Amino acid sequence: MRQLLVLLLFLIPITASRGQRIDPDSPAPAAAAMRWRLVGPFRGGRVVAVTGSRTEPHTYYFGAVGGGVWKTTDGGIVWTPMFDAQPVQSIGAIALAPSDAAVIYVGTGESDWRSDLSSGDGMYKSIDAGRHWQHLGLENTRHIARISVDPRNADDLLVAAMGHAYEANPDRGVFRSHDGGRTWQKVLFRNDDVGAIDIVRQPSDPDVIYAALWSARRPPWSRYPPVSGPGGGIFKSTNNGATWTELAASGLPTAAVGRIGLAVGYGDRGSRVYALIDADKPGLYRSDDSGSTWQLVGTDPRITARGWYFGEVIVDPGDADVVYVPNVGLNRSSDGGKSWTPIKGAPGGDDYHALWIDPADSNRLITGVDQGTTISVDGGVTWSTWYNQPTAQFYHVTTDNAFPYRIYGAQQDSGTVGITSRGNYGAITPHDWETVGGGESGYIVPDPDDNDVVYGGSTNGALFRFERLTGQSHDIAPRDARDVGLLRRDATFRYTWTSPIAFGPGRGSPGVPRPIYFGSQRVLRSIDRGQSWTAISGDLSRRGIEATPTSGGRMIQGLASEEAFGVVYTIAPSSLRPGLIWAGTDDGLVHVTQDAGATWKNVTPPPLTPWSKISMIEASPHAPGTAYAAIDRHRLDDYTPHVYRTSDFGGTWTETVNGLPRGTFVRAVREDPAKPGLLYAGTEFGVYVSFDAGDHWSSIQLNLPRAPVHDLVVHGNDLIVATHGRSFWILDDLSPLRQFDAREATRLLTPAPAIRIRGSVNTDTPLPPETPMGENPPDGAVIDYALATGDHGPISIEIVNGSGELVRQFSSDDTPSPIDQTTPFPSYWLSPPRVPTARAGMNRFVWNLRYPSPAVKRPDYTIAALPGDTPALPLGPQVVPGAYQVRLSVGGRVLTQPLVVRMDPRVKTSARDLSALFSLERQISAAVEESARALDALDAPGANATATEEKKTLTRLHNALAELLSAVDSADVAPTRQAAEAFVELKRQLERAKGL
Repeated sequence: MRQLLVLLLFLIPITASRGQRIDPDSPAPAAAAMRWRLVGPFRGGRVVAVTGSRTEPHTYYFGAVGGGVWKTTDGGIVWTPMFDAQPVQSIGAIALAPSDAAVIYVGTGESDWRSDLSSGDGMYKSIDAGRHWQHLGLENTRHIARISVDPRNADDLLVAAMGHAYEANPDRGVFRSHDGGRTWQKVLFRNDDVGAIDIVRQPSDPDVIYAALWSARRPPWSRYPPVSGPGGGIFKSTNNGATWTELAASGLPTAAVGRIGLAVGYGDRGSRVYALIDADKPGLYRSDDSGSTWQLVGTDPRITARGWYFGEVIVDPGDADVVYVPNVGLNRSSDGGKSWTPIKGAPGGDDYHALWIDPADSNRLITGVDQGTTISVDGGVTWSTWYNQPTAQFYHVTTDNAFPYRIYGAQQDSGTVGITSRGNYGAITPHDWETVGGGESGYIVPDPDDNDVVYGGSTNGALFRFERLTGQSHDIAPRDARDVGLLRRDATFRYTWTSPIAFGPGRGSPGVPRPIYFGSQRVLRSIDRGQSWTAISGDLSRRGIEATPTSGGRMIQGLASEEAFGVVYTIAPSSLRPGLIWAGTDDGLVHVTQDAGATWKNVTPPPLTPWSKISMIEASPHAPGTAYAAIDRHRLDDYTPHVYRTSDFGGTWTETVNGLPRGTFVRAVREDPAKPGLLYAGTEFGVYVSFDAGDHWSSIQLNLPRAPVHDLVVHGNDLIVATHGRSFWILDDLSPLRQFDAREATRLLTPAPAIRIRGSVNTDTPLPPETPMGENPPDGAVIDYALATGDHGPISIEIVNGSGELVRQFSSDDTPSPIDQTTPFPSYWLSPPRVPTARAGMNRFVWNLRYPSPAVKRPDYTIAALPGDTPALPLGPQVVPGAYQVRLSVGGRVLTQPLVVRMDPRVKTSARDLSALFSLERQISAAVEESARALDALDAPGANATATEEKKTLTRLHNALAELLSAVDSADVAPTRQAAEAFVELKRQLERAKGL
């Protein structure tokens, strides 16, 4: 063994470069009253960090690589996000202090270095089991792989940091803190290229620690595994991390040493050390003498495959011969690593990464998987579900033209999703999404002319056409058999992980397919639904010429001659001018054609260097010569934002990033199709808006967790984002942004047309609160208004119909009705009262398109219930479609705006029948009120106390009328004859009962 020179900075706090944390951003005041809603799906994404509580057997935690920290206190039935308020959501490591379960340390930045890698900003700590967090520094490490807390002292911990993924940097290796993270010392460091990937303690002697170093780097081009370099190895400390010795012992591999995972036996088996090593002789190595000598004991390919991606080994606390290795499946050995059996997994590969075993109970397990997180309490026999975690990682987002519209995307590691933007049962349930062909990484694009046909891509040029009516996916990928076995630079069709798909405008004749475009290093076009393809461009990449990046060092630059060949990464046909198409490559070039591909012009912005990825080009829907380009240079270790704008077909470009914080690079930019110059940007750490074509940007993050946003799209009045770690979210009704006015004034905005739609049509047992559900959009008219700072006092909102009749009135002074305490079910089912707010700035109120509910003595509740959104019945009559007016009264002034109510387009009932339905509902509602007043009169002071029969009769009629109103209101159809006759009879009986 040889002694390693280690850097010891005792008592000197290490501070990282300030630029590694994103700067604070400026929220857009116009969006202050808006909020994002989670759509889903609830299908977990990749997890590499898991742990559990030793003292609370039902409590576990996981960290998603793009979705933050989550906690369950019921063994995985319900997961709660605990990290949403923090500026990053990529989690690489998590650890509970063994001596204090309320102390949690979190290291940010994913440690599995694959192509869709998200970085972090250092260490965080909670001292109250995750309710609050404090940032602890180490910002410039970017990727933290492991945390080890001294079981004797919750303030003493070690951190294994990988450092920058795309460039050498000194903030990597093993760091130690004696004071709970207030100060740090770098205690194990080889050089600027070598990071630390694992660190473990000997349970029987916490001063004995083993650490694994790994030299790894990712290139700026498409490459599946990272590049491994020299300098990795295993190190040991016997004084709690103060000094370290490299283990160059007999039996360890010495060539091509890559990622290493470590584990140490418990109790009297503390001399048993396992090392899972990716090397020229990969496998599980074992030492029975505390690292002095080693032997290769496990070479099963089920534990050695993709050693750069799967790198953990875990020892059973009760038996050092029982060892687990997560890989494509979760594998277990009972003979010290010699033979293996998968105990969990599925065809297609779940891909397991992390495992925690309770030191006191080997039956308690939690594992981190590409599919999310799952728990076992019986030693791995049965497992909890991962279909309750909205941590999906999406690459892109599109929508179709159905009603309600569906949202499409490819989820990393899991496949494709088509999910409705609104469910029929009051929420977006597990029944409201489906797979739609394609694979985990591609664009998923519905045919604009046929909502039941979807084109889906996947890795390395795969492409499918999915037809919903049959459920079949037809492989339509452009291929050349001569490409088999060729180097990337020589292939006829060169593809990347995520190849673009785009539709052009229609060709004028009904039934004639639109052109569809697909990207290799060329732009490919099909005019027969993918049955054949034609290249309409040459190689638009740099073709390896001057493509060697300036970053990455020799580890990367030496591979450029064979690997540095780019592809078309984004295609943007103009919706305004047929034949106008923009194309951008991942190696930093922009081209445009105005003649459908006959000729192309290089219009690259001059500042762009090789591998400035053109992540997205947005062809303006308002001006043919205008386009916007989102430039992603994070693979060059440049995390600053870059957005360019042209208004002359690429002749000149202007960079427009004022207001976008440093440290948050841009992946996507879109222009609002209804408002020229209104832009939306999706970045690594959030969403931004510009009201002036990009000259200035403001945040519209609001309640959206700061997960990476890989794409966004505007559909109608909504903005939909594809997060890479928190599934799909929608910002409903963009009216405040489209009607932005920088002046501070009291205003009533013009409401968007409201759709008369049923909140829920469920007739079965409602889904319990534990069932994960996405949120539906607001039911009714969304009313936005701004109040100047000086406008104090109450406000009122009135709705009047086309005849000037008052339909509904609300006031900020309204006293909310008390919660019904007589229900035979918990009150968490009930809808909260809706009262307008009167805050300075923007306010939002939703009217449910109904007249007031009639007063009833005992409200009923429908089986079409939803937790937190179950109203009392009967409801007031729904208004008929037509023209209405909104009036806002504030400070003695009355502001008005028109409101249009439209019918659910799926309903084919005539206007005459809807009017008949409305008329009957109004009459029944009035009769319900009339019967309630009659009952009130009998209960009034001085009333006839002996009118028992009269009260019974009125109560029966009152309840019958209320029930009839709900029955008539059950659907948007003409009332039945029997319903109309029932009302006539009940009304006659009511008049008779009142006359008694």
